[in-house]
Order: sequence, then structure tokens, then C-alpha cells
Amino acid sequence: MTPLTVAGTLELDVLRHAGPEVVAGAAGLGRPVRWVHSTELADIAPLLREGDLLLSTGIALPDSEDELVAFASSLDAGGVAGVVIELGRRWAEVPAALVDACERLGLPLVVLHHEVRFAAVTQAIGERIVDQRLGELREAHEVHDTFTELSIGEASPERILEAVQQLAGAAVVLENSDHQVVDFRAGPSGVRDFLDNWTDRSRSVVMDARTTWDRRHGWLVTRLGRRERGWGRLVVQSPGRPSQRLVAVVERGASALAMHRLHDRQRDSQVRRSHHELVLGLIHDPTDPQVLGRCEAVGFPIVRRQLVALAVRPLADGSQSLPHVVDDVVAAAVHAAHTARTPALVCEVDGTVRVLLAAGPGAAVEPVVEQVAEAIQRRRPSVVAAGRPVPTIGEVDRTLRESAHVLSSVRRPDTQLVHRLEDVHLRGLLALLGDDDRLRLFVQRELGPVWDHDRQHGTGFAAVLEALLTHPTSKSDAAASVHLSRPVFYDRVARIERLLGVELQDPDVRVSLHVALVAAQLLGDAVDGRGTYG
Repeated sequence: MTPLTVAGTLELDVLRHAGPEVVAGAAGLGRPVRWVHSTELADIAPLLREGDLLLSTGIALPDSEDELVAFASSLDAGGVAGVVIELGRRWAEVPAALVDACERLGLPLVVLHHEVRFAAVTQAIGERIVDQRLGELREAHEVHDTFTELSIGEASPERILEAVQQLAGAAVVLENSDHQVVDFRAGPSGVRDFLDNWTDRSRSVVMDARTTWDRRHGWLVTRLGRRERGWGRLVVQSPGRPSQRLVAVVERGASALAMHRLHDRQRDSQVRRSHHELVLGLIHDPTDPQVLGRCEAVGFPIVRRQLVALAVRPLADGSQSLPHVVDDVVAAAVHAAHTARTPALVCEVDGTVRVLLAAGPGAAVEPVVEQVAEAIQRRRPSVVAAGRPVPTIGEVDRTLRESAHVLSSVRRPDTQLVHRLEDVHLRGLLALLGDDDRLRLFVQRELGPVWDHDRQHGTGFAAVLEALLTHPTSKSDAAASVHLSRPVFYDRVARIERLLGVELQDPDVRVSLHVALVAAQLLGDAVDGRGTYG
């Protein structure tokens, strides 16, 4: 509701019939009027509030020009909305000094050419202000009820934006923390110009409070989330200074969006916790009736389905924390499975995202796997590994374990969309055997003497041996890879041969040591505390 201004009061019948004339300060006629007072005192300014309209006959106002100027200055300094003087009792026309002072200050000075009862003026203006405030309360109540119902009903962001647009009567934009448009609703004049070059314009809007009106763009902007952890902003088109009602609309809309995010996180947290328990349960015992019953209960079918597991390792770039990156991958996997209309269990296990897909009996499994992997890669660079599909729930632990083994076998990220067992060769086999104590004993038997010697004497033989095994066709390249001259490198190779009691030119010896080296890289610190690879 538009606030009552000085100009608005002059349109009221009670003043209009009194023959009002603006003699100074016309530029200030838009000042809002909060209340009205009548007085004849010259020193009334300290008793008035900002926005008060002053009525007077001028009987007790001073005669001197300096005092009249001081009178006008005191009213303007106190934020008085304007001065209305009835002619006839004191002056036939207002003194020029008072007119000039009000004009210079931009303080509206209105004279009434006909007599009027000030009590009637006070009553009329007071009733209009009270009606206005009641209207504001009704509007505030409407805004409150609207967003309370939306919050209680856990309304979607789309529905919340629609409510903001309807209450604001203007274009509305929801943007993320990178100033990219997530969603919008057009206003009466469309949205094309409003969205033009959005990201650059949005970045230029600096917020010094939770809600800010940017005069240059004509935007009313409010932050979503705390200042230090804001996750976006809600923007409403507002070419003119926004009313308190519009500020309330945008802030309540932002609160409703934050409430939805909280509800969504709680739901997501519960679902992910449930999926986490089910995935671990299926790995441990895929025939457990309780686990199988819970799978059906959460909407994951287990009968007549092709089951295939994916394991995903997000590649964090350091700009965001690992939990945030994992959340992005989980969200991408869930959305991709939903788009592919394939039921899925999605969760995080020790920093790795695990996905179990339940494709229909006649569905092509590989395209679904590729679709999910592609969606994940679009959201976050990741290494994606897939197990082989299994036809029954009783074998599901095999595809879950296999996907994890393949993922652990991929040492360096590459451009391959999905890694499978046939892609990782020897590493895949050794990853499958990773839980076998005999593999650990083999690694320790082959490489233990070198590790022990390095630990005791600081010789660096392990690095030399690795260089020799990974550059089988050129000792020069092997020496260069560890920054040694060829004579020094050859000498250390000979010392390693004496230490191990083998000939490193023997193909069987090289194969055995290379297998042990790869296994050590996969096992890492699990190898008796001495694994230094990977």
C-alpha cells in the first residue's frame, strides 16, 4: 500500500476545500506523513517526530527574518514532512523569508486560503494513516499466512517462487552462489531484459546487509543462508525504492526456501543413511531377509532385476571440501538414476560414492551405467568403476565388491568414462586378492629386504628398483626418472641384486618383483606398515 505523502494529504476533501497552495518546497511533496499536529509555538521542532505534518495559523511565529529562517531550519532538521499555514489570522501572505528558507531546504510549505477546522484535518489525516496501517497489517498477515502454509507444507522451490512473484507482482530470480540463474518467474513486463547478462550484473551487486536494494539495477536482493555460508540469493525486480511489504515478501520467500532446503537435507540425510545401511548389509550378506525386506520397503526392487554396482571416487580440486564434493556426486547419481527410470541405492562409504542400480529384466544395462557415469562426470570430475551385472540379489555382493576393487585398481585418473574389470588387467586381479593374507606375505617376501635396508641405512633402493621395473627397456630412462647418473644407478642395481640374491635381468625375477610392486601400491600401508607406494 502506497504511504500517505504531503501531496496525498492535499487531495483529502477537508484540505482541498480550504484552497491549498504550495508556495515553497514542491520538490518535497513526496515526503511520507506519519502523523499530523497543530501548534502555534515557534520552538515546537524538538517535540515533533520525523514525518509529522505541522498545522499552524502563524499567530505565535516570530516576526524577524532570521527567526523565521531558524524556525524553518529546525523543522527540516527534525525531519518534519511539511508545514501548512492558514492565512487570515496572522498573515495575508506568508513572509518571503519563510518562503525562501523552505524552498532552499526543500521543505513543503502550503498555505490555506480558506478557514478550516484543524481538528477536522487531524481527524481526516489520522483516519487515512490508521487505514493505511491496517492495510499494511492485513498485507503483512497475508504474506505471513502464505509463507507459513508453504513452509508447513514443505512446498517446492518452484511453488515458493510463484508465491513471491504473485505477491510482489514483479519478476523473481533464484540464483546460486556462483551468480547463475537457477530458476525465475517473469513479471508483467517479461523477463528478457531482466535476465540479460545476469551473472556479470549480479556479481557487481554488493550486499551490506541481509537484504539490499540496488538502485542501479532496480533489484531487491536478499541472501540465502548465512553471510559466511550463503548458498544463493533471491532477487525481485524493484525499479523504485521497495516498500516494507515488498521487503517482507522477499525475506519471507528466502526463509521458505531455506526451510525447504533444511527439510530436503533432512530427508536426504535419512535416505542416504538408509541406503548406506542397505549397501553394507548387501555386501555382508545378500541373503539376509531383513535387509531384503528393507530394500523392497524403500522402493528398491530385488526380484527379476539386473543388478550392477558403481563405485565413484570424486576428484576434489581443493576449492571445496570433500563432503561438499561427495554431496554433488550423490545428487548427480540420484538424478541420473531417476532420469533413467532405474531404481538405485546411492550412498557414501569412506569418501567413495556407491551406486547400486536395479535395471529391468529386459533392459540394456550398459547404457544406464554410461548415463549415470556421464551425469556424474558433468557434475564433478570423478573416477567411475563398474562391476559386472548379476541376475539375482543373492549375487549382488559380487558386483558391489568388484566395482570397489576396480576403483582401487585405477591408479591415475584418465579420460575413460567407466572402468571395468577387463580394463585394469593385473591390477584388477591383485585388487580382487587384496584381502588375502598370502598376497601380503608374497609382497613382504619379495620387497621386504629392500624396505628394511632403506629404513636402516637411508639408501633409497626401493625407488631405484621401482624405476628399473617401470622402465624395462631403458636403464638410461630409469636412471633419469630418479635423477641419478647411469654409473650410480648401475651400482645401486648391482647392490640390490646382492641384497636380494637374484639376477634382475632374469624375466621371471622381474615379473615376480613387478607383481609385488603393483600389489604394494594397491595395498599401501596395509603391507605390514611398510608400503610406501600408491
